[in-house]
Amino acid sequence: MNIPFKFRILLSLVAFSLLSGSLFSQEEEEEANSFIDQNGKKVTLGRENQVSNLDISPEIFQNVTVKAKEEAVSLSWHIDYAAYEQLQGKQLIVKYITDIGAKREKKGLSAEWMYSEPIDISQTSITISALSAEKYNFKLGIAQEGIVSEVKQDDSKMVWSKKLKTKPLRGWGIFKLLVLIGSLGFFIYGMKVMSEGLQKAAGNRLRQMLGAITSNRWKGVLSGFGITSIVQSSSVTTVMTVSFVNAGLMTLRQSAGVMMGANIGTTITAWLVVLLGFKLSINSYALVIIAFATPLLFMRSNKSKAWAMALFGFSILFIGLGYLKEAVPSLGADSQIVQFFNDYSDVWYGPFMFVLLGALVTIVIQSSSAAMALTLTMVHNGLIPFEVACAMVLGENIGTTITAEIASMIANVHAKRSARIHSMFNIAGVTWMLLLFPFALKGLTAALSWWQGEPFDPSNKAMAESGIALFHTAFNLVNVLLLIWFVPQLVSLAIRSVKSKGDEDEQFRLEYISGAIQTPELSVLEAKKEVAKFGKLTKKMSKIAFDLGLAQDTKTRNKLHNKIAKYEEITDRLEVEISNFLSKVSASEMSEDLSNEVRGLISMTNDLERIGDVFYQISKSIERRNDNKLLFNDKQTDSISQMYKVLDSSFEIMVENLNAEYGGVQLQKAVDAEREINTLRNQLRKKHISSIGKEGFDAESGMIYSNLFSSLERIGDHIINVSEAAAGEI
Repeated sequence: MNIPFKFRILLSLVAFSLLSGSLFSQEEEEEANSFIDQNGKKVTLGRENQVSNLDISPEIFQNVTVKAKEEAVSLSWHIDYAAYEQLQGKQLIVKYITDIGAKREKKGLSAEWMYSEPIDISQTSITISALSAEKYNFKLGIAQEGIVSEVKQDDSKMVWSKKLKTKPLRGWGIFKLLVLIGSLGFFIYGMKVMSEGLQKAAGNRLRQMLGAITSNRWKGVLSGFGITSIVQSSSVTTVMTVSFVNAGLMTLRQSAGVMMGANIGTTITAWLVVLLGFKLSINSYALVIIAFATPLLFMRSNKSKAWAMALFGFSILFIGLGYLKEAVPSLGADSQIVQFFNDYSDVWYGPFMFVLLGALVTIVIQSSSAAMALTLTMVHNGLIPFEVACAMVLGENIGTTITAEIASMIANVHAKRSARIHSMFNIAGVTWMLLLFPFALKGLTAALSWWQGEPFDPSNKAMAESGIALFHTAFNLVNVLLLIWFVPQLVSLAIRSVKSKGDEDEQFRLEYISGAIQTPELSVLEAKKEVAKFGKLTKKMSKIAFDLGLAQDTKTRNKLHNKIAKYEEITDRLEVEISNFLSKVSASEMSEDLSNEVRGLISMTNDLERIGDVFYQISKSIERRNDNKLLFNDKQTDSISQMYKVLDSSFEIMVENLNAEYGGVQLQKAVDAEREINTLRNQLRKKHISSIGKEGFDAESGMIYSNLFSSLERIGDHIINVSEAAAGEI
């Protein structure tokens, strides 16, 4: 077909025009759907990724997450990269509602959503504050059309992400304070269980360590350090030392060395917390440790059970430390509390304030180790700066002396003086350290920088924690090395500051038995004098028990009961010390008569200790009677008084026989007194049995009454045993 030339030219021009128009519109469209990325490269969106203003899907919200904070939540997200350029100028918004509200809405009931402020499309996170501690539902949204703040409540014009749920953490308040106290209690309980378990597992070795101390103060320091390192409680060591001084088993000078050693031993706790509690999460393995300890609970051996107890305590201690780390709030550098500590850490009186704070914390929780753990935890969470923590550590050294002071309140003057030495030693140490505090911190940071090979940074938690533990150890070690030379002066000051009240305070001491074994004859003579004094102690318990039975005032009853408990503890220790001393004496060569005397003295101490046990049981019976508000009738009260009167006569004879020369014991008088006790006991038992079932008879008080006169008769049996042993009839 022949097409005219002019017409062919016209067709070509039309085709070219159409083709060029198509190419231009394609270039224009490509330019419209292109943008420059962060690296400066041109990126063109494919048709499958091109989003129009009216066609936004929930898939544009990517990696939407929500994280709980204290009374707040933090939401983060990303916008689909392909759609981001087309959404320029738009705003996002977050709506949220409580879980209860969401359930009400689902049931068709009224429930109101809350909304955040509009969020610029370039933002990728938001924090929503002022939330209560209940579960919330969250959605992130964008408006398809219009302004988000105007159409946010119209879901037909909004596109929402998938729903997220979380529960904000509780803010600091009463509940969090109780959690903190509970965590601290858990830590203290674990320490107590571990300490008691280790004491039982070690058996008499701890006591032997203390018993082996002579006048050498350095041995005392080593013993105090060793025992405190084992039981992880300086309070246990100091209270044990006070009670030994109270029983007369240790002199004031010996106790001073032990107290000093205990101060060094307690620093081990800080290193355990720093090296294991923070760097290694032992609470993660606590249940594994308990799993190994559990089989030990079912073994017959008491030592195995004691080790199980120690392992349980060790695990509980670090579980408590884990809770403590979570309970102590983590605060920012701009928080008011942190600012308070920072502001006062630089003023001249700041260290003094924080020393008082550390002492107060230790006095309240009655454990320097727990106070140290709390201090380290606050540093770990950024609550207090390094300098404040070091000052608080000094205060904790003062606060821990309160435990020994309390333990000595019901003890004799020697125990009070021992506790006073501990207090003066710690206060003197903190005083000189406060005067040198800025220089000491500079020296400490220089040492830490040299040790770690890099400048010390107190904002580095690991460095700060190690620095505090090192400061605690260095201070106590240097304090001991300085003040150990002034032990005589400390003892003298303690004697002058705690005045004696006379015989009431002075009677409980091992005055006659010395640490070294003399000739067998002299040693036996020392033991006889000590046993005679032991007999006077048990006689005194009879008077206290009698007064306890008649006491009406609760305060008086508690005081008398505590006295009997303390005396019973003394009788236990006296028996052990005298028996151990006589066992060493018996290892020497001696005559048969002297050997018989030694056996007689050991028998006497055994019976005297039994008398102490029976009086303690009597005090418990009286306590039970008082707790249940039971009363004895007049006849029962008179009968018990008569029994005590006869018993006192028997005690008088026993004490005379203990002080008599060998061969001068009046055994017949003792036998007659014992018969009188038995006769009276039989009469009382008959009358008691005959009164059972009669009007006015109370079975419960009658049972306690029967136990009392039977126990007093048992004491009479032990008294005659003592007199017989004194006469050589064993």
